Amino acid sequence: MTDDTSGLTLVSWNGTRYRFDPGALCLEFLTTGGPGPVGRRYEALHRPDDLADWLALSRLHLDPDRLEIDPEELSTARRLRDALWRLVCARTGGGPPSDDPADFVATPADLATLNQVAAGAPLAPELTAGGSRQWSLPARGGQALATIARDAIDLFTGPHAGRIRECGAHNCHLVFVDTSRPGQRRWCSMERCGNRHKVRSLRARRAAD
Repeated sequence: MTDDTSGLTLVSWNGTRYRFDPGALCLEFLTTGGPGPVGRRYEALHRPDDLADWLALSRLHLDPDRLEIDPEELSTARRLRDALWRLVCARTGGGPPSDDPADFVATPADLATLNQVAAGAPLAPELTAGGSRQWSLPARGGQALATIARDAIDLFTGPHAGRIRECGAHNCHLVFVDTSRPGQRRWCSMERCGNRHKVRSLRARRAAD
């Protein structure tokens, strides 16, 4: 998996901003939308520029002005993301609510999509004079997608493959990989669902007293 500085700032339905780090680039990508009516409601990739802007916010931290993305690559991005959703749900046993359960049921076509995109040329890493890593730019959108797909394969076949989880809140379906040493992470974010759980537990204790 990529190991760059990570985390996205998301906004909940009531306007609350919170930090979400799913632990893997490929799982970050799921926040851009997904299959079915629910996914379309949160679709963020409408234009090539939308994908470039998201790649700047992701743990890749790519300069959107130095990315070239065409409509075909945008279509591939949405197809890869939806395939990843279904493949991840096959691992977690959960998934967002949907009028059609098949929206989140993995098929051989999803695996083929992942492998096809991963076979493309990925982003090339560079070593900076300061000793840190950056990505060689300019680059094509397809290179970023290949990097995301390869990150997914690394996750699905790596030591944390059994720690891909859905948030424990009943009304949150964000997905993360639990990289904590005890393996007991339950929430997408302590700022959001973890804090709400604490508040509910406190109220329940006070009511019982």
